[in-house]
Amino acid sequence: MTAAARAAVVQGMADWANPSSPHAEGRRARAAFEDARARIASAYGWRGEVLFTSGASESLLIALGRTVTSRRIVSAVEHDACIRAAGAAEVLPVDADGVVDLGVLERLLAHGDRTIVAVQWANSETGVRQPIAEVAAVVREAGALLLVDAAQMPASDELADHADFVALSAHKRGGPPGAGALLVRDLATLHPSGGQERGYRGGTENLPGVLGYAAALDEPEPDHAGLRAMLDDAVRRSGGEVVAEGASRHPAIGGYRLPGVASATQLIRLDLAGFAVSAGSACASGSLKPSHVLAAMGWSEAAGREVLRVSFGRTTTEEEVAAFVAAWRAMARATRRFVA
Repeated sequence: MTAAARAAVVQGMADWANPSSPHAEGRRARAAFEDARARIASAYGWRGEVLFTSGASESLLIALGRTVTSRRIVSAVEHDACIRAAGAAEVLPVDADGVVDLGVLERLLAHGDRTIVAVQWANSETGVRQPIAEVAAVVREAGALLLVDAAQMPASDELADHADFVALSAHKRGGPPGAGALLVRDLATLHPSGGQERGYRGGTENLPGVLGYAAALDEPEPDHAGLRAMLDDAVRRSGGEVVAEGASRHPAIGGYRLPGVASATQLIRLDLAGFAVSAGSACASGSLKPSHVLAAMGWSEAAGREVLRVSFGRTTTEEEVAAFVAAWRAMARATRRFVA
C-alpha cells in the first residue's frame, strides 16, 4: 500500500461515521465518500456509474450475476473468480499466446441472444494483454455487453469508450485490500439488489477503504518494462522459457518456465533466497493446481507445472532483479540447463 493510501485509510478511520446516516457526522462522511467516487471516476475517465465493492471478485460476481442478459461468454483464460461467477458460461478460446479468438467470438455472438462477454485486460499469470478495442467492436456490433476484468490495469481512460462494465481492485493499484469498484456504463443493464450504492450493493460503506483507493490513484504507476525485458533476456539465456513471449504483455507480470524443475521446487528455493513469487495466479498459488490458463494456451500439464509467475512491485529495483536472476541461474545450473 502506498504511503498516501495508508494515510488516507487512517484518516478515514479517525473520522469514521456511517455515510448513510443523516446526522452531521454522517453527512461529512458522505461528502468525503462521494468526493472519492468522483476522483476514482476521473482517474479512469469514466462517465458512467461507480459502484464500490469489496474488490474485483465481488465486482465480477455482480456484473455476471445481475446483468439483464440471458447468456454469458467468458474467455478461457479469465481469473478463477470470473469463471466461478460466470457459472455455466460458454468459453471463448485463445491462441497459443493466450489471445482471444475474435473469429470465434463473432460466431458465438451470431445467435442474437442478449449476452455479456467477459474478457480481461491483462492476465494475472502470464501478463498477456487482450485487444480490448477489437473485442469491443465485435461485442458492440452484436448488441452484446462487454465486461472487462481490469484489476491489473493502471489508472487510465483506456476502457472508457469500450467497456460496459469494468471490475477493479484497490490493492492492485497500491490501495488497501478489501476495496474495489464496478464501473457501470448504464445502470439499466443491471438488476438492483437493494441497500446501499444506488441500490445495487448492500452493506455499510467502507469509507476508509474507498478513501485509500482514491489516494492511491493520485500516485503514478512506475514503468517496469525495462526490468521485465532484463528478466526475459536472462531467463532465455539461462535455458528457460518466457511464456507468451510474442504477445503484448503487462510490463510488471511475466510467466517463466524452467524445464525439468517443478514449480513447487522453484518456489521453495526462491523463497529461501528471499524472493516472493507464485505458481499460477497469486490468489490460487497455494493450491499448486494445474493452470487452466496455460492449458487453454495448449501447454501440457507437465510443462505447466514448471512455470512461475513473477511480478514487480512499486519499489522493485534493477539490483533486486539482478539478484533474482542469479538465483534463477543457480537453479538452472543445478539441472545442467544453463546456457550463458
